[in-house]
Amino acid sequence: MSAPRNILVVAHTGRTDSLEAAVTVCQQLLAAGAVPVLARTERADLVAHCPDLDDQLAILHETVATTELELVIVLGGDGTILRAAEVVRGCSAPLLGINLGHVGFLAESERDDLSEAVRRALLRDYLVEERMALAVRVKLGDAVIYETWALNEATVEKSSRERMLEVVIEVDGRPLSSFGCDGVVMSTPTGSTAYAFSGGGPIVWPTLDALLLVPLSAHALFARPLVVGPDSSLAVEVLARTGGAAVLCADGRRVHDLPPGSRVVVRRSPVPVRLARLHSGPFTDRLVNKFHLPVTGWRGPAGRE
Repeated sequence: MSAPRNILVVAHTGRTDSLEAAVTVCQQLLAAGAVPVLARTERADLVAHCPDLDDQLAILHETVATTELELVIVLGGDGTILRAAEVVRGCSAPLLGINLGHVGFLAESERDDLSEAVRRALLRDYLVEERMALAVRVKLGDAVIYETWALNEATVEKSSRERMLEVVIEVDGRPLSSFGCDGVVMSTPTGSTAYAFSGGGPIVWPTLDALLLVPLSAHALFARPLVVGPDSSLAVEVLARTGGAAVLCADGRRVHDLPPGSRVVVRRSPVPVRLARLHSGPFTDRLVNKFHLPVTGWRGPAGRE
């Protein structure tokens, strides 16, 4: 007897369109003999919306462990995908994002392709792409007081609107510059199109292994975005003269207060995030499509490059 095909469905069930999409996906999975798995609260929302699904949906961490998952289907924007990545962190099941949000850079398909995406998922007709993640450590003196991870970015930001954050930035354990700012973003290539992009950082192709550091509204002559190799470390030290606490935020989800004198050290995590890809097109096309970039008039390269 073959093992059950457990497929986790993650959706923003507080939105009607996402709830209805989740019902459609679960029905399609059940029709193919797969087992839809949901978190307990999301399962309750789904059953309340469609009582026929009761007793047909498995519960994550109760009837199915993350190690038993084959795939994670995520319905929503990048925020929902980041939440799903947190739920299955360290699990080998890849994430297949179907965009119900706005830009949806991490998503692989759009709302109109929902049934086709699920069909291909059931056929295992996808490639798995591994994306670099960050290992984040907070130190106060010699003590490690907090550890987390991030797929997009780890940011050190001021916690008070009235105060400027005073920091020293470091690369590979050596100080590079000190300045006042609103914050500092330390990002992966995946996160280069997220908060780092909003802060004026470069877009880095996800096939490149690198770490980014982008100061936010820095009061300094030298506070340019930095790109370093994957084996380097980045650090932000919150100076005691800041006069108030700062805050660390990982992927906009995991928050930790930073007392003056603390250091946030970021390195490449040994555990990547696995994304299921249905399309193998170039990242350039993804940028054009997601940002609606103007390419009218392009006639292609004349001859071989």
